[in-house]
Amino acid sequence: MLPSITIIIPVKPGGRVRALDALAAVEYPRPLLEVIVAEGSAPSCQRNRAAREARGDILYFLDDDSMVSPGMLQAAVAHYADAKVAAVGGPSLTPAGDSLLQQAIGAALGSPVGGGKVRNRYRQVGSARATADHELILCNLSFRREVFLACGGLDERLYPNEENELMERLRCEGWRLIHDPGLAVQRSQRPTYRAFVRQLFSYGRGRAEQTRISGRISPASLLPVLLLLYVLLFPLVQNPVYSIPLLCYGGAVLASAGWEALQRRRFEFFPLLLLLLPTLHLAYGAGMILGGLSPRHRRGNEPATVTLKRIDIGG
Repeated sequence: MLPSITIIIPVKPGGRVRALDALAAVEYPRPLLEVIVAEGSAPSCQRNRAAREARGDILYFLDDDSMVSPGMLQAAVAHYADAKVAAVGGPSLTPAGDSLLQQAIGAALGSPVGGGKVRNRYRQVGSARATADHELILCNLSFRREVFLACGGLDERLYPNEENELMERLRCEGWRLIHDPGLAVQRSQRPTYRAFVRQLFSYGRGRAEQTRISGRISPASLLPVLLLLYVLLFPLVQNPVYSIPLLCYGGAVLASAGWEALQRRRFEFFPLLLLLLPTLHLAYGAGMILGGLSPRHRRGNEPATVTLKRIDIGG
């Protein structure tokens, strides 16, 4: 028997929910499907509040611009036949109709030099597999409702990285997480360079704040911090040997930009990637430093105001 599903979409007050357009064509029995749009300005709180009010056995979190495919929900719930599976998700792919900059950002995030261990969040590769939080992304992620609530849901002190902290806890308790490339959503990248910088700065800050809360350090997340400190100290060091790491890094960026452009047969990506890859690392590193030195969760935020709306998607 199919489980019931509650799709939860956080949105800013009055914001447009483009995801509803694709959900209207989704192939799933309507009596077993509900959609809750949670309006507010604190996404972690919005998601938790909606989860507590949800009727579904499975909670499926999407962003307001996550465009699903018709058969995606059927494929996702099949993984929950394994009683030890607590979470299932897939990648977020850049639509072909996006601008050149947006598609180049998607290429940067999906590359080994740019995205590193999290690159599979942004590309469709391989088959369904057990994984950790590094391959899963909250704009396309589901949980067993009973497990989600029993664990206390998302840590509302965090945004972003709230889902990573939760999935770390779930894995420590013995639950399985599944990444299925077939469950891809289409979702646009940031439309401007400035917005991309803010995004990566926010990701770095969220990672640092997650690290402070959980006490678990990801060594890979420290590499952008070391790169930023190295670049800042570079003008102060006169020894030529100090330039060797910079030359190696520059070579890696050059090779990665060339490979991604060649692989996609989009040679106009090359100059953009030469800019985007270092920007990704340096902005993330700056966010890590600020998040480590001045975490926002120490400031005592006021309770968030959240408005829930159940949406009829027909069908």
